[in-house]
Amino acid sequence: MKIGPEEVARIAALARLEIDPAKVGQFAEQFNDILDYMDKLSEVDTEGVEPMYGPVEHATVLRCDRTARDCSRDEVLSNAPENDGRFFIVPRIV
Repeated sequence: MKIGPEEVARIAALARLEIDPAKVGQFAEQFNDILDYMDKLSEVDTEGVEPMYGPVEHATVLRCDRTARDCSRDEVLSNAPENDGRFFIVPRIV
C-alpha cells in the first residue's frame, strides 16, 4: 500500500495538523518507508519463537503503597493562614 501526497493531506486534516504544502511529499516518502519496513518485518519467519511480554525483563521499581501519617493535624494547620483548630478556614465562594 502506497501513500500519496493526497492521502498525507487527508490524514493531516483529520488530525487537525497544518502541514507546509512543500513538505507533503517528504511526509509521503517517510510514510512509505515505514510501511515498506513493516512489510519486510512481516516476511520474517517467527515459527517457534515464543511471544514476549516486553524486550526487557526486570523487577518493578515501584514501592508498596501504604498509608502513613507523617504530620500531625497541628503541624498541617500551622501552615494555614486561618483555621479553627480542626479545619482550614477559607473564603466563601458562591
